[in-house]
Amino acid sequence: METIWFCLAAFSLAGYVVLDGFDLGAGIIHLFAARTNEERRLLLASIGPFWDANEVWLLASGGTIYFAFPALYSSSFSGFYLPLMMVLWLLILRGIAIEFRNHIDSPTWIPLWDVVFSGASALLAIFLGAAIGNVVRGVPIERDGEFFLPLWGEVGILDPYTIATGLLALAALTLHGALWVRMKTDLNVTRIAQWAWRSTALLTALVTWATFKIQPIVGYSFIVRPWGYVIPVIALAGLWVAGGAQQTRAFLGSCVFLVGMMASVAFGLYPNVLPSLGNGATNLTIYNTATGSYGLGVGLAWWLPGMALATAYAVFQYRKFSGKVS
Repeated sequence: METIWFCLAAFSLAGYVVLDGFDLGAGIIHLFAARTNEERRLLLASIGPFWDANEVWLLASGGTIYFAFPALYSSSFSGFYLPLMMVLWLLILRGIAIEFRNHIDSPTWIPLWDVVFSGASALLAIFLGAAIGNVVRGVPIERDGEFFLPLWGEVGILDPYTIATGLLALAALTLHGALWVRMKTDLNVTRIAQWAWRSTALLTALVTWATFKIQPIVGYSFIVRPWGYVIPVIALAGLWVAGGAQQTRAFLGSCVFLVGMMASVAFGLYPNVLPSLGNGATNLTIYNTATGSYGLGVGLAWWLPGMALATAYAVFQYRKFSGKVS
């Protein structure tokens, strides 16, 4: 049952990255892809029906972790309190920038919120990537399950490895957003997409090499379960399609790449959910952080229909607003 919930948590996180990832990417390129106010309104219109619904998947991910692995939730939310508050404020700033932008027709008001929207989107991508880097690298977990990390340092929330994963997330979501904007509008974002694709390919190679060097758990997982190599191969195939295909196929290739990368992380860490630096005995796993088996069984009966409704709504929404915006 713990493995099932691990897969469900990974599924909801991957869903958030794919769905909210493109509107984060659209925000990142907002100041560069659109030059005039009309073009920026067009870019915002491409994500307008979706961005707030996409963030439901982040709530679903947090709720899944809170219910299924409460010890992980307790440990990570106390240890990562400061960066989580930063992420919360960045999410708030993105939302109010979209909503406030057009309330006042002013030469200073509109550009202010354009900068806030673009800057918050870029910083959010970096922090989310750094968060994944912290989980992969591990944290100094004590016997009581608590840990503390400085904001930056040789080993910190922001260190050379997590900054690299943050930059990879920035490049990958920039590519994802550019491909979405190209698919949904007539804005010329081809050069941005090409630059982002090259950066993503380079950073993927760098971060993959660093991950196998820094975290032996990942390498061990692929050694004992070699069939897992098919996951990163699928991710790379998606990246290749994203760089060479046109419009919809390129965007779908980007989706496959992001899901493949998230699945590779989950596969590499399993059954760990938060490794411990220097002391494997204090690793947080799906077994020592999960709630009781009865609760997991009852929760599954509620989680499945709830997420089925959320998925059905997403399918309806994307079909309803399909095609280019004008």
